[in-house]
Amino acid sequence: MVESLLDIAEVAERSGLAPSALRFYEKRGLIASAGRNGLRRAFRPDVLERLALIACARGAGFTIAEIAGFLVATPDDTKLRARMAEKARELEEDIARLTRMRDGLHHASTCMHEPLVECPDFKRTFESSATLTPSPGHR
Repeated sequence: MVESLLDIAEVAERSGLAPSALRFYEKRGLIASAGRNGLRRAFRPDVLERLALIACARGAGFTIAEIAGFLVATPDDTKLRARMAEKARELEEDIARLTRMRDGLHHASTCMHEPLVECPDFKRTFESSATLTPSPGHR
Protein backbone atom coordinates (compact mmCIF):
# COMPACT_ATOMS: atom_id res chain seq x y z
CA MET A 1 0.00 0.00 0.00
CA VAL A 2 1.40 3.39 -1.01
CA GLU A 3 1.41 6.06 1.67
CA SER A 4 -0.34 9.21 0.53
CA LEU A 5 1.62 12.41 0.88
CA LEU A 6 0.26 15.72 2.08
CA ASP A 7 0.84 18.85 0.06
CA ILE A 8 2.48 21.72 1.98
CA ALA A 9 -0.77 23.70 1.76
CA GLU A 10 -2.68 20.85 3.41
CA VAL A 11 -0.05 20.48 6.13
CA ALA A 12 -0.22 24.23 6.71
CA GLU A 13 -4.00 24.16 6.95
CA ARG A 14 -4.13 21.11 9.22
CA SER A 15 -1.32 22.30 11.49
CA GLY A 16 -2.33 25.95 11.61
CA LEU A 17 1.15 27.00 10.53
CA ALA A 18 2.07 29.16 7.58
CA PRO A 19 3.90 27.45 4.71
CA SER A 20 6.86 29.75 5.46
CA ALA A 21 7.02 28.28 8.98
CA LEU A 22 7.03 24.77 7.54
CA ARG A 23 9.87 25.69 5.20
CA PHE A 24 11.74 27.26 8.15
CA TYR A 25 11.28 24.11 10.26
CA GLU A 26 12.48 22.01 7.35
CA LYS A 27 15.55 24.22 6.88
CA ARG A 28 16.32 23.84 10.60
CA GLY A 29 15.99 20.05 10.40
CA LEU A 30 12.88 19.79 12.59
CA ILE A 31 10.80 18.23 9.81
CA ALA A 32 11.61 16.69 6.44
CA SER A 33 9.66 16.75 3.23
CA ALA A 34 9.21 13.48 1.42
CA GLY A 35 9.56 14.97 -2.03
CA ARG A 36 7.63 17.26 -4.29
CA ASN A 37 4.20 17.35 -5.81
CA GLY A 38 4.94 19.53 -8.82
CA LEU A 39 6.61 22.60 -7.38
CA ARG A 40 5.20 22.11 -3.88
CA ARG A 41 6.79 20.25 -1.02
CA ALA A 42 5.00 17.09 0.05
CA PHE A 43 5.10 15.52 3.52
CA ARG A 44 4.24 12.19 5.07
CA PRO A 45 1.13 12.34 7.28
CA ASP A 46 3.20 11.72 10.42
CA VAL A 47 4.66 15.23 10.02
CA LEU A 48 1.49 16.48 11.75
CA GLU A 49 2.46 14.58 14.92
CA ARG A 50 5.96 16.06 14.73
CA LEU A 51 4.51 19.56 14.29
CA ALA A 52 2.24 19.04 17.31
CA LEU A 53 5.29 18.08 19.38
CA ILE A 54 7.19 21.12 18.10
CA ALA A 55 4.25 23.41 18.93
CA CYS A 56 4.02 21.96 22.43
CA ALA A 57 7.76 22.38 22.99
CA ARG A 58 7.66 25.96 21.66
CA GLY A 59 4.74 26.69 23.98
CA ALA A 60 6.78 25.35 26.88
CA GLY A 61 9.56 27.78 26.06
CA PHE A 62 12.06 25.57 24.25
CA THR A 63 14.11 27.26 21.55
CA ILE A 64 14.28 25.95 18.00
CA ALA A 65 17.84 24.75 18.69
CA GLU A 66 16.73 22.94 21.85
CA ILE A 67 13.87 21.29 19.98
CA ALA A 68 16.22 20.19 17.21
CA GLY A 69 18.45 18.59 19.85
CA PHE A 70 15.48 17.02 21.57
CA LEU A 71 14.29 15.40 18.34
CA VAL A 72 17.56 13.52 17.87
CA ALA A 73 18.45 12.96 21.54
CA THR A 74 19.65 9.63 22.84
CA PRO A 75 19.44 8.36 26.41
CA ASP A 76 23.14 9.26 26.82
CA ASP A 77 22.54 12.98 26.26
CA THR A 78 22.95 14.09 29.89
CA LYS A 79 23.05 17.81 29.10
CA LEU A 80 19.70 17.64 27.32
CA ARG A 81 18.22 15.51 30.10
CA ALA A 82 19.28 18.13 32.65
CA ARG A 83 17.64 20.86 30.53
CA MET A 84 14.46 18.78 30.34
CA ALA A 85 14.40 18.38 34.11
CA GLU A 86 14.96 22.12 34.54
CA LYS A 87 12.16 22.90 32.10
CA ALA A 88 9.85 20.45 33.90
CA ARG A 89 10.45 22.36 37.17
CA GLU A 90 9.73 25.66 35.42
CA LEU A 91 6.51 24.24 33.99
CA GLU A 92 5.45 23.01 37.42
CA GLU A 93 5.86 26.56 38.74
CA ASP A 94 3.90 27.93 35.78
CA ILE A 95 1.12 25.40 36.34
CA ALA A 96 0.90 26.32 40.03
CA ARG A 97 0.80 30.04 39.19
CA LEU A 98 -1.85 29.55 36.52
CA THR A 99 -3.90 27.31 38.81
CA ARG A 100 -3.91 30.04 41.46
CA MET A 101 -5.00 32.57 38.87
CA ARG A 102 -7.74 30.27 37.57
CA ASP A 103 -9.03 29.68 41.09
CA GLY A 104 -8.99 33.41 41.84
CA LEU A 105 -10.88 34.19 38.66
CA HIS A 106 -13.46 31.51 39.36
CA HIS A 107 -14.06 33.09 42.75
CA ALA A 108 -14.11 36.64 41.39
CA SER A 109 -16.65 35.68 38.73
CA THR A 110 -19.29 35.14 41.44
CA CYS A 111 -18.01 37.37 44.25
CA MET A 112 -20.01 40.44 45.29
CA HIS A 113 -17.15 42.22 47.08
CA GLU A 114 -16.38 45.76 45.89
CA PRO A 115 -13.85 46.06 44.39
CA LEU A 116 -13.41 42.41 43.43
CA VAL A 117 -9.63 42.42 43.78
CA GLU A 118 -9.95 43.54 47.42
CA CYS A 119 -12.03 40.49 48.36
CA PRO A 120 -10.21 38.64 51.18
CA ASP A 121 -10.94 35.26 49.58
CA PHE A 122 -9.61 36.47 46.23
CA LYS A 123 -6.48 37.88 47.87
CA ARG A 124 -5.92 34.66 49.81
CA THR A 125 -5.69 32.81 46.50
CA PHE A 126 -2.46 34.68 45.76
CA GLU A 127 -0.91 34.88 49.26
CA SER A 128 1.28 31.82 48.75
CA SER A 129 2.70 33.29 45.55
CA ALA A 130 3.57 36.74 46.94
CA THR A 131 7.27 35.91 47.04
CA LEU A 132 7.36 33.86 43.86
CA THR A 133 8.61 35.38 40.66
CA PRO A 134 7.54 34.31 37.20
CA SER A 135 9.79 31.85 35.38
CA PRO A 136 12.40 33.38 33.06
CA GLY A 137 10.19 32.80 30.01
CA HIS A 138 7.56 35.19 31.34
CA ARG A 139 7.77 38.94 31.03
